[in-house]
Amino acid sequence: MMLLSTLDANEKTILFLGDSLTEGLGVSKEEAYPTLVQELIAKKLNQKVTIINGGVSGSTTSDGLARLKWYLKRQPSIIFIALGANDGLRGHDLNKSQKNLETIIQHAKDSGAKVLLAGMLVPPNYGDEYANQFKSMYETLQKKYQLKALPFLLEGIAGKKEYNQADGIHPNAKGHKLMAQKVFEFIKEEL
Repeated sequence: MMLLSTLDANEKTILFLGDSLTEGLGVSKEEAYPTLVQELIAKKLNQKVTIINGGVSGSTTSDGLARLKWYLKRQPSIIFIALGANDGLRGHDLNKSQKNLETIIQHAKDSGAKVLLAGMLVPPNYGDEYANQFKSMYETLQKKYQLKALPFLLEGIAGKKEYNQADGIHPNAKGHKLMAQKVFEFIKEEL
């Protein structure tokens, strides 16, 4: 019994704080990338981790902090922040979005967790100026807070019909498998 308690105490908890992309809108909970990352960690690294899927459809950077505070009660050792896509799609003021993300990052860092950042991009129809500002928001946050960052969560998936649902925005099960592989490769060194 003592050994089991020791093993449980060493088990890492990873919080995926995101939106519908993290939640897995349109696919089953088992097909969403956070669950698939957990399976890859178990299979490839022979490690057991607890995954918290903190993805909520429609979430923006402005409501991420309240959820983070609630999830911090679970004392995650790694926090993977994947927020901002909805801010971009809704044309939000990026100065406010950046301030929201800075507050989230600071709270996450203050908890003692390792903080990782997933960048996002907006579709080209938003114009070059907004698209460049949006992309640079993540680059600025990465540098300012010295974060390990994944440049674009949907790299190789966005805009590809075979990896997305009919809406062209949300990944299908195949897309989530690709996301999971990408996130696993990104996160495995932190375990």
